[in-house]
Order: sequence, then C-alpha cells, then structure tokens
Amino acid sequence: MSEDPFAIRRRGLMFVLSSPSGAGKTTIAREILARDDNIAMSVSATTRPRRPGERNGVDYEFIGLTEFNMMVNRREFLEYAKVFDNYYGTPAAPVTRALDAGRDVLFDIDWQGTQQLAERARDDLVSVFILPPSMAELEHRLETRAQDSAEVVAARMAKAADEMTHYAEYDYIVINRDIEVSVASALSILNAERLRRERQIGLGEFVKGLREGR
Repeated sequence: MSEDPFAIRRRGLMFVLSSPSGAGKTTIAREILARDDNIAMSVSATTRPRRPGERNGVDYEFIGLTEFNMMVNRREFLEYAKVFDNYYGTPAAPVTRALDAGRDVLFDIDWQGTQQLAERARDDLVSVFILPPSMAELEHRLETRAQDSAEVVAARMAKAADEMTHYAEYDYIVINRDIEVSVASALSILNAERLRRERQIGLGEFVKGLREGR
C-alpha cells in the first residue's frame, strides 16, 4: 500500500515532570508509561551510586565522573545539572531520534534541567510541575519510602522550599493530593498537547485536500 500523501504526521514532544523529591513525579511518570504506548522514558546518565533494584540502562546510565565530563565537553547532553553532589544529564541523540519518529519522550528532571531544555528546544517542550499538598505530607512521604537517612531527608526538605519557587516557569501545575487524580491530569495534559495545531505535520495539505473534495 502506498503512503497517503495527505496523511497527518506529528512530531514528538518532550513531556517534563518536575517536583521536589518525594512529591510524586516518579510514581506519576511510571503510571504514564504503563498507560500510554507512544511515550518512552528518557534515560538519564548519572554519577550517583545505583540504588537497590535499579537497572543500568533502564533507570539510569550509571557512569563515572570522568566519562560524564567528557560527554559534557563533547556537547552530548540536552541538559545536565548537579543535584545533591551528583551529576545528571540527558543524552541528546536518542531523544532527537524519538521526536523525529513522532514518539514522545518523558523526562523526570529538576527545574535546572527544564530551563536548559527550554533554551534548546522550547517548541518541543511541555512542562508540568508537581506540588505536594503540604510540607508535612512531603516530609512524611520522604520518611516512609525509607531510601534515605534522616540527614538526607532533612536536606531534601530544605531544598524543596527553593525548588518550589520555580513553579511559575512551568506550563502546567498539578497538586498531588491523590495519585490517581494526578496521573489522570498529567495524561489529559499530554493528550491535549498532542493535538496542538503546530504539532500536526501536513495539516495544511490535509485541509486543502478536504476542500478539493479528496
């Protein structure tokens, strides 16, 4: 079957979720991936140690500081940042391939990384900031996930207040009172952004064909 010359294609988009640690962005990201087949997780490179259960090349690309710095020097990252004494970065090549193929890419990154993405590819970017319902609830979530020491939890709480001041830089805000509602909200944002006129490649020719009776 020959390709329809009036078919509408869509360029992929970069769907960013950011939040203070513990506010729920990682859980929301996992649910989006489980429920939507046309979006894939951007796998960041990081210098931090691997946590129990994490898989190299799936959760992160775990690399040394020397290799990370070499990638920075070769300008191979869309964005990178230092967070809690460790470095994180998004390799550009796989993201570009996905967008060109019409697939969306999901990012679980902080405000620093989002700013860099906006500088390099604002037209492809859709950003969502996840807020906790209260600071008490945020602290409770950090303590109950039992991944960090009391000192690390205290540091994350101190940093959260600063991170939340960047909410106004984002396209959308979701207050994560209920995880199911928050996931539904994020998916609604994603689906609406896919329908934006400027993302529809070939739309003008399609409408021209309709007017000509094709």
